[in-house]
Amino acid sequence: MKKNQYLYPAIFIRDEDGKYQVFFPDLDIYTDGDNLSEAYLYAQGLLKAYFSYAEKYEVDYSKPTKLEKYLSKCKPNELVMYVETIVEV
Repeated sequence: MKKNQYLYPAIFIRDEDGKYQVFFPDLDIYTDGDNLSEAYLYAQGLLKAYFSYAEKYEVDYSKPTKLEKYLSKCKPNELVMYVETIVEV
């Protein structure tokens, strides 16, 4: 079975309660988590589910934008980092 690797930038937005919302601007998908570790794990799971579906049904998707584009636009409560997943096809 073939494996495809996906690496996309995500914006982690911390709210007043310390929880995180995660947004993948290139894919227009969201998730969240109670803390940064949980938000990252959920973001990986979301990315895997998204690309598993995209591969299975041959859905077109945007290529990842360079991380630097989002770093310069970050607000104090935002963190930008790559999220990686591997999908078996």
